[in-house]
Amino acid sequence: MRPTAVGFREAGARAVRDAALREAIRRVTDNLTARRVQVTSELPHFDALREQAKRIKEHTLAYLDRYLEQLEREVHSRGGRVHWARDVEEACAHVVRICRESGARLVAKSKSMVTEEVELNRALAAAGVQVVETDLGEFVVQISGDRPSHLIAPIIHRRREDVAQLFAHHLGTPPDADVTVLTAAARQHLRQAFLRADVGVTGANFLVAETGTVVLVENEGNARMVTSLPRVHVAVAGIEKIIPRLVDLAVFLPLLVRSATGQRLSAYVSLLTGPRRPGELDGPEAFHLVLVDNGRSRLLADPELREALQCVRCSACLNVCPVYERTGGHAYGSVYSGPIGAVVTPGLAGGAGLVDLPFASSLCGACREVCPLRIDIPRMLVALRARAARAPQARWERAVARMGARLLASPGAYRWASAAARVLEPLVRWLPVGPLRGWTRSRDLPRLSPRPFHRRGLR
Repeated sequence: MRPTAVGFREAGARAVRDAALREAIRRVTDNLTARRVQVTSELPHFDALREQAKRIKEHTLAYLDRYLEQLEREVHSRGGRVHWARDVEEACAHVVRICRESGARLVAKSKSMVTEEVELNRALAAAGVQVVETDLGEFVVQISGDRPSHLIAPIIHRRREDVAQLFAHHLGTPPDADVTVLTAAARQHLRQAFLRADVGVTGANFLVAETGTVVLVENEGNARMVTSLPRVHVAVAGIEKIIPRLVDLAVFLPLLVRSATGQRLSAYVSLLTGPRRPGELDGPEAFHLVLVDNGRSRLLADPELREALQCVRCSACLNVCPVYERTGGHAYGSVYSGPIGAVVTPGLAGGAGLVDLPFASSLCGACREVCPLRIDIPRMLVALRARAARAPQARWERAVARMGARLLASPGAYRWASAAARVLEPLVRWLPVGPLRGWTRSRDLPRLSPRPFHRRGLR
């Protein structure tokens, strides 16, 4: 994962000035949140499911090596192959090699966050393999040269009119086409990709160790086409996606679907176990599972941050976050945005150059309340903030804090500083255009009292 060079503060400052962006985000996130409230309230045992899911994830992460080995055995026993990827380069190299060995010229892809993380499309294009995104939102992202801005709604930041202009240029539809025309044109275009693709690439919502099964949850049916028609299916997944048993899906699926889209059940849930067997009418001739680490082992070994690996990528935390609502996902500089992205992105990248993301939060706790696994995101953000304060670039901040502590601990020094501040108050008012303008630009300094408190007599 290569986060963008522009930091959150700069990108976020630009985003909050875009009124159209804020309105588009607010409209979609408010709708998703309202639907989530409705469907979760219908399940009297919803909170019990949350507790059970959290226990399962905690147990799985505690024995992750054991379950990964079991998953590998089961995939192999059913005719599939498992490839281990330590980082971005290895993950892409595995998929490129599989495509070359298969003689693939066209790859059909379904929506996958981890393939965005490793920038798989770029690697395949560099290898001379054409890639077509078949999820409607991801297709729009691809043909526009854009990036996803939401975990489940990648074009939340775009208006219908924008998409109509884009399709008019790429697909020849009328510039003022309505949604029905646009989706029909996309369907016709993507059908050819399904039929011509040599390899289908997907992510995975869950990996079942007990059976070697890849579980895909979707609403458009494109993932089912990607895994049925091409000769080869390649699933790319983070190692944290694993759950122990097939029966555990009865716990996780209601939580994921209701928290993500506010549905009682998604349109398609596909359970894929190995390649096509003799007598079966569809399915790939070969199946490959690429298991991606890319910093996850480091995150697992971190007692303060390992809880982030429990995330099922439902995006509920994004939909209630006041910061995300005002900045959108692009400001985070990573495929993982919102509150969970502010933890996962620095965690996977080892924290290098990403010290501003943990501060992209009001710590209101709304993300923790809506998370289906009750992941304590605010606690992890505070932990990352403490690390940022200990970083070399924060030395001057620590020096200022130490000076302030000494000043407040000495009555004489405090009185001297108060007197000096009254004399220098005009200079203090100049700070918005001086060296501390980053702090004072959004804050009004209170007027100093002409009479210090300690000189006021008691009556």
